[in-house]
Amino acid sequence: MRGNDQENSGLFSYVSMEDRIPKDHPLRAIRKLVDVALGEMEGVFRKMYSHEGRPSIAPEKLLRAQILQILYTIRSERQLMEQLDYNMLFRWFVGLSMDDEVWHPTSFTQNRDRLLNHEVAESFFEKIRDRAEAAKLVSREHFSLDGTLIDAAASLKSFQPRESKETTAKDDEPPQGGRNPSVDFHGEKRTNKTHASTTDPESLLARKGRGKESRMAYAGHLLTENRNGLILDAELGQAKGNAERDEGLVLLEREAKRHPKRRRTVGADKGYDKSEFVKASRRAGFTPHFARWKYTTIDGRTTRHKGYEISQRRRKIIEQCFGWMKTVGLIRKARHRGKLLVRQMFIFAAAAYNLVRLRKLGVV
Repeated sequence: MRGNDQENSGLFSYVSMEDRIPKDHPLRAIRKLVDVALGEMEGVFRKMYSHEGRPSIAPEKLLRAQILQILYTIRSERQLMEQLDYNMLFRWFVGLSMDDEVWHPTSFTQNRDRLLNHEVAESFFEKIRDRAEAAKLVSREHFSLDGTLIDAAASLKSFQPRESKETTAKDDEPPQGGRNPSVDFHGEKRTNKTHASTTDPESLLARKGRGKESRMAYAGHLLTENRNGLILDAELGQAKGNAERDEGLVLLEREAKRHPKRRRTVGADKGYDKSEFVKASRRAGFTPHFARWKYTTIDGRTTRHKGYEISQRRRKIIEQCFGWMKTVGLIRKARHRGKLLVRQMFIFAAAAYNLVRLRKLGVV
């Protein structure tokens, strides 16, 4: 028998949000991991806020909303607030009741940026990493290292000469073609020494390799372990020619400081096979299992072992981290300007990736 198409506008609901979320929903395990990490950060939050004045948005809710935005690839804060307004699953994850008013997008971004400026992202990432280590899912002997370019929130048209030009009558005229005129860069020599972006001055003109296009970018770097592919450290800096090796050495030294007096191996691509970096890696306590290029500095004493072949095979798992962070984690192109904010969002994306991996590994 055909049912009646009759609308029921009930005023009350007797089913709580907790009961409406499926018991096996992936966000349940992630929510537990996030709550444990936020509970351990209570001391950090207490130092950030004054005991007087009007209460602001709870930092725990801000961070849960930030993780939710990364996990569901919500490209703007305005869309995130729209989803929070009518999506019951999102309200439950953030910690809002059905009657709580959703924040204005500008209020959310201003409060969120306060957390980013206080390096909360690093503390949150460390808590998630410590949870993985406590579950004994992390290898402390075999690692992989790599870097990638993160497109800056700046166009090539903003890459202007550093020295100020004298204003002429022609300069006062409005550009032809409206606010986005066509510009021909052919024949013009532009380098980071002579030019800078007027939109994001800290970003640099860079390219991934020969024959690749140049773009305004930052350089992101990851250190992963080879057992389950979890991210152990993340760093973002300017996209300079030697950025991969400079920032990579920082990651290795930090890992060696966390767990000293261990012999470890680190796999990487040919870009790291430089004499200075190989020596620095050995001083930090890492045996370099780098892919060799024509003028390699890694001889048969390293490559003859079976572990070298295994490191070369397992090091490619780090590309899965970059792939997830770029396609899901919203870092293919930066949505913020300035190295500080872009770096914090990069670290947040790395923490979100570890949360997804820990759920799949059965950690609750």
